Amino acid sequence: MRLHGIGTALFVSILAGAAAVPAYAQSPYDGLWHVTIVTRTGSCEPTASSTLMVTDGKISATGADVTGSIGREGLVRVSINGAYANGQLSGNSGSGKWNGASAGIPCSGRWEASRQ
Repeated sequence: MRLHGIGTALFVSILAGAAAVPAYAQSPYDGLWHVTIVTRTGSCEPTASSTLMVTDGKISATGADVTGSIGREGLVRVSINGAYANGQLSGNSGSGKWNGASAGIPCSGRWEASRQ
């Protein structure tokens, strides 16, 4: 996550771009997810949280460079503004790891998510 010390701003920008929940989910993990990140190493912001949107298994947001998907078995792989995260969702929650950089200095940590 190229957080540049702006982890909260990154996730807030993703929240601002989230669309409404579709009437009928096309994959088991579609909908709004509350995500919290915690930095374990490096100088990125210590914690940040936001809400992300999943539609047809794809993670996307207006105003942020987001590409990623969630497989039918809950495997998460996503890139957000140059940072990378992976992990696992199961039912209405999940967790995983992320890595990126702040001002060119590597940082990494964990994330947790819960369905809204």
